[in-house]
Amino acid sequence: MSPLAFSLLASIVLTVLLNVGLRLFPGARRRLHESVSRSAEWPADDHTDRSSVRVFFPWKAMLIGSLLLTLLVNAVLLARR
Repeated sequence: MSPLAFSLLASIVLTVLLNVGLRLFPGARRRLHESVSRSAEWPADDHTDRSSVRVFFPWKAMLIGSLLLTLLVNAVLLARR
């Protein structure tokens, strides 16, 4: 198995395992979100000076884009042989 094929397969397997794990343990998603939120909060005395800004992180689009780019790179490398 080539390293590129292994990388693509490992990416897919790890993504599926993470999604299955989150579905098997429904409270894990909430606990993980709360843990990350707590670690990202401003200290209590600084919080009054900060505006509330929401950050959008398109993880699904990034995952799909990564898979498509991996396939594109593999197709270009295969065509160059």
